[in-house]
Amino acid sequence: MEKVTLKEIKEAKALLKEQIIRTPLTYATMLSEMVQCDVYLKLENLQLTGAYKVRGALNKLSSLTEEEKSRGIICSSAGNHAQGVALAAKKLGIKATIVMPETTPLSKVIGTKRFGAEIVLHGKFYDEAYKKALKIQEENNLTFIPPFNDNHIIAGQGTVGLEIYEDAKKLDIVVVPIGGGGLISGVSIALKSLNPNIKIIGVEAENMPAMKHSIEKGKIVTIKKNKTIADGIAVTQVKDITFNYVKEYVDEIVTVTEAEMAHSIMQLLEIEKVLVEASGAASFAAIYYDKIKDLKGKKVGAVISGGNIDLNFLDRIIERGLVEDGRICNFVVMVPDAPGMISKVSTIIGKHRANILDVFHDRYDAFSSLEQTKVRFTIETKGHDHVETILKEIESCGFIIKRKEDQNEHI
Repeated sequence: MEKVTLKEIKEAKALLKEQIIRTPLTYATMLSEMVQCDVYLKLENLQLTGAYKVRGALNKLSSLTEEEKSRGIICSSAGNHAQGVALAAKKLGIKATIVMPETTPLSKVIGTKRFGAEIVLHGKFYDEAYKKALKIQEENNLTFIPPFNDNHIIAGQGTVGLEIYEDAKKLDIVVVPIGGGGLISGVSIALKSLNPNIKIIGVEAENMPAMKHSIEKGKIVTIKKNKTIADGIAVTQVKDITFNYVKEYVDEIVTVTEAEMAHSIMQLLEIEKVLVEASGAASFAAIYYDKIKDLKGKKVGAVISGGNIDLNFLDRIIERGLVEDGRICNFVVMVPDAPGMISKVSTIIGKHRANILDVFHDRYDAFSSLEQTKVRFTIETKGHDHVETILKEIESCGFIIKRKEDQNEHI
């Protein structure tokens, strides 16, 4: 296949029709009111394996010759491509080896193993896993399945765009996460072919903007490795095929911060009851944090690309988000070392109908005077105004509050 067109994407859709879930495009009522535009969520977190990747994997594996299938396949992935390839291989009876970074969330490793693939953990970043996979492929004469830089993969991912158009033909803008660029390449080819006036906006993690830097430089560049919670879109270098499609079809690329993605995970979970991973939240984060110009009153689609989030990490995300919203507050009070003082502070907190989650009493703090005791409270409140009211009353009773202490220290 020299170049992906709408024809190849439609053929992929017909091939995948009975093998994948046609995920819903849902109107997000409350979120739309918050951002003052009509937001539609394409819920690929509900796809088989919890992400869109199975689309491209099935389309690619179905294109292999019998000889290529018989040798077995190998791929490298931070998680979602791994699960997509593993499931596709299982469906087609192909032996699969998957190389994943050592930092891959446990949920994605377990999910991949569940489909019978052999797992190799190597390196801290995707690119290191990619190089290891190429080495194993050469040594064992396996068939390599690229994660994004392949026209069959891109055509498969483009079926997301076809479904979006079929469900909402009058969208003005569609926002898509970018890692290597396979998803946005396929989606933009499909949507621009059907509606040339639609705008396609790509979103990358601010810590790993490989495609944005490459487009700005007019050539593929390698960015430095950096940590990001969005492991699904963390690459240091994009490749030629996706780079050229993005250059041709994508209107703009924006970035979102780690905190913006984290808070968007919580917003989507609490308001829309949608569980997403950080890379899946990137598109909504770009909308919510006003990274895209002239959205007011527009009809905007956001591709929620995956939902494979580690539960331990989700717990930290929620707790951090509650702290940032003022719904959980940590503060330190210096109280006189005398009976009933801690109870007095607790009474003030209870009077304002806040819930005490934890109290840490440190009489031996080296920086406290002998007449004082350091007490750290963690309380559940209704927001920043509620917190301020409580702290002011505690201070008005003569207690000293250390307001500048790091409230996220315990997370």
